[in-house]
Amino acid sequence: MKAVIMAGGFGTRMRPLTCNIPKPMVPVANKPIMEHIVRLLNAHNITEIVAILYYQPEIIQDYFDNGKRFGVHIEYVTAVEDLGTAGSVRNAAEYLDEPFIIISGDVLTDFNLSNIINFHQEKNALATITLTRVKNPLQYGIVIVSPEGRVERFLEKPGWGEVFSDTVNTGIYVLEPETFKHIPENKEFDFAKNLFPNLLKEEGALCGYIASGYWRDIGNLEEYRLAHYDILSGKVSIDINGMKKDKTLWVGKGTELSDNVYLEHGVIIGSDCRIGEGAKLVNTVIGDNCIVEGNSRITNSVIWDGTFISLGCELNENVVASNVTVGRNAILKEGALISDGCNIGENSVLRANVKVWPFKQVEAGATLSSSLIWGEKWGRALFGTNGVVGLANMEITPEFVAKLGAACGASYSPNTTVITSRDSHKVSRMINRALISGILSVGTNVWDLGALPMPVARYQAGTLGDQGGIHVRRASNDPRMLDIKFFNATGLDIPISKERGIEQLFFREDFRRAKIEETGVLSFPYRVMECYREGFLSAIDRPNLKKNFKVVIDYCFGSAATIFPSILGEFGWDVISLNAYLDNTKFISNPAKMNQSLKQLSNIVQTLGADIGFLLDQEAERVSLVDEKGQILSPEIAFAVVCQMVAQISPLATVGTPINTTRIIDQMLPGRVKRTKTTSRGICEEKEPFLVGDGNGGFIFPKFRQIFDGMFAVVKILELLSKTDKRLGDIVAGIPPFFVSHRTVYCSWEMKGTMMRQLIEKTTDKPVELIDGVKIYHGQDWILLLPDQNEASFHLYAESSSMERAEALIDEYVGRIKQ
Repeated sequence: MKAVIMAGGFGTRMRPLTCNIPKPMVPVANKPIMEHIVRLLNAHNITEIVAILYYQPEIIQDYFDNGKRFGVHIEYVTAVEDLGTAGSVRNAAEYLDEPFIIISGDVLTDFNLSNIINFHQEKNALATITLTRVKNPLQYGIVIVSPEGRVERFLEKPGWGEVFSDTVNTGIYVLEPETFKHIPENKEFDFAKNLFPNLLKEEGALCGYIASGYWRDIGNLEEYRLAHYDILSGKVSIDINGMKKDKTLWVGKGTELSDNVYLEHGVIIGSDCRIGEGAKLVNTVIGDNCIVEGNSRITNSVIWDGTFISLGCELNENVVASNVTVGRNAILKEGALISDGCNIGENSVLRANVKVWPFKQVEAGATLSSSLIWGEKWGRALFGTNGVVGLANMEITPEFVAKLGAACGASYSPNTTVITSRDSHKVSRMINRALISGILSVGTNVWDLGALPMPVARYQAGTLGDQGGIHVRRASNDPRMLDIKFFNATGLDIPISKERGIEQLFFREDFRRAKIEETGVLSFPYRVMECYREGFLSAIDRPNLKKNFKVVIDYCFGSAATIFPSILGEFGWDVISLNAYLDNTKFISNPAKMNQSLKQLSNIVQTLGADIGFLLDQEAERVSLVDEKGQILSPEIAFAVVCQMVAQISPLATVGTPINTTRIIDQMLPGRVKRTKTTSRGICEEKEPFLVGDGNGGFIFPKFRQIFDGMFAVVKILELLSKTDKRLGDIVAGIPPFFVSHRTVYCSWEMKGTMMRQLIEKTTDKPVELIDGVKIYHGQDWILLLPDQNEASFHLYAESSSMERAEALIDEYVGRIKQ
């Protein structure tokens, strides 16, 4: 008698455990499932085996080789396409010239195979199906057999209305070689769906043997866990590695158990493991080469090889795959699953039934409440510098933002209102709709503004939404990413305290659910653009505007094209518009594309003899400038030029700018510069200055709104040019040279605070500013060390009389950070 092991399945329902290995290689009691089958076959003197492979065949072949190590001989047949169960076996017909038994490589059983084979031979059957009785037959083929063992009726995976028996097909068959006459070559053909119904028509050809003993189809993660519980409780007879210490305890060779280790119920510990003092293992399997540090509690769990469980962890009903690190005091709730090579940070929490796909990182202190599939890591916080940011439809998914919307809505009182808006891309529309659903579910109302520029949404925040708003857009530096911006009723980014409140609700899932009659109301306001347009025009000094400007504006296919041309039409200028239509396929997402667009704008300005050129980013928050000579102004020069115009026309006007911009601004406006933090909110909070700029294309005129608005900046710059009565190029020529350098260097999270303290302590002889980071003055030169809010790094900015000296200053402090 020969055997065929069906080992070609994808294991889709077992993912993510089967992302890197085929399902027959998933360990059960520290051995691949298929090894238990091979050993069962050998125990019944079946030593000639054919393995049918398909998915990741090399992993199975590398492990079993020719089978000699297991006392058998194995031949491998790798399918080139999916031909079904019977079709795959038909491909191996050259090896099967005598009766053979077929068994799946992903079942756990201790059936007496010899009895099955003897029954088949006694009945002189062409095919025998091994049967067993189960409580829920819906997911199996059900069978009725006569008292003589002949199959009378067969139905694959019925509904309850079709159930006529609790006797099911186990997928273990004994066949005669003659059955190949009933299986077509190179055609998809299945045993249960095709062959057996056909054989039913031939009297006596198909028999069924009802086996006694243990059998479980390990088809999904729940069955996988239950199989281990059955092993540990002694319900199935299989070979387990290690020395049996008592009835339900096995310990592998080289394993060290510290004092006061508590082992309860069934426990299997693999070879070369170390279990720390005070650890408690209950009904658990630990793989080879694992470390479980002291005071950890592991209950009803399966841990694969090479995994490190740190001090004080709590695991309950979990599966943790190979080479995983679980940091100190981490908590894994019921049903959480971690796949290969992951790093779970200390003090992190994985909520119930969360799945972490291979090679992911959960940061220290983070709470993971939904499965981590596509992104590389899950942070300790939802909010970063740019709001909530992630890969579109992978990290920022509809289910994620529905929950985020519920947390946000629940942070406000019932029956209040927020506004929502988005850019024009279809993925932003999808995410925005899911977000709205979450907000409405907790009884908060929504005014949805649809697709419009970000400045318009912020402008409308106080008018329509008494609690502010949320804007969904593609990230400016990567079209694959989305960022979700939250702002209050004044249009400013919400404060950190509000972000933390939303995060707590999100991670705790502690938000109210409105009764059906109390769910929020979704409304769609009208005259949104008109309201913004009226406020815009009222804030411009129209009588002092020149009428003869010739202006070129590149809209970069952004949403400003839906409103700004009509506003510019009010001023009577000669405006040439470029790319003034929405096109989501032409996203300017990197410096190279931006430079290309600016060069094109420069050429057109020169060719047409225009006075000035502007390039708006796709959200109309920032603007780049080109002078009448076609010279492209860097963002720093552009801000300096606007400050110079302010200094000329308004001797008392003040300017706000972050701590990291050039000292030239202070020289232009002595005593009239207010330095701010570098964050968007820190910049926008300044109410008093005439102008606020970030030196990166962002301009704010607080008398209009405390928001970055590239459209308003365009008209305001033209107003300033009108009042100075100079050409832009002449003002640029009057700006003295300055040299600011920037570099980012790695610094671990743990060392950031220490580094800041040490820098302050070591520079007591030099003037220091602590507005944002540490700014240290070296005479006229300065250097700013600014910890990144989202990454394990520092930003270093330095200004000097030459770029070489600025770089040297940065080199000096990089050396200090790396010491």
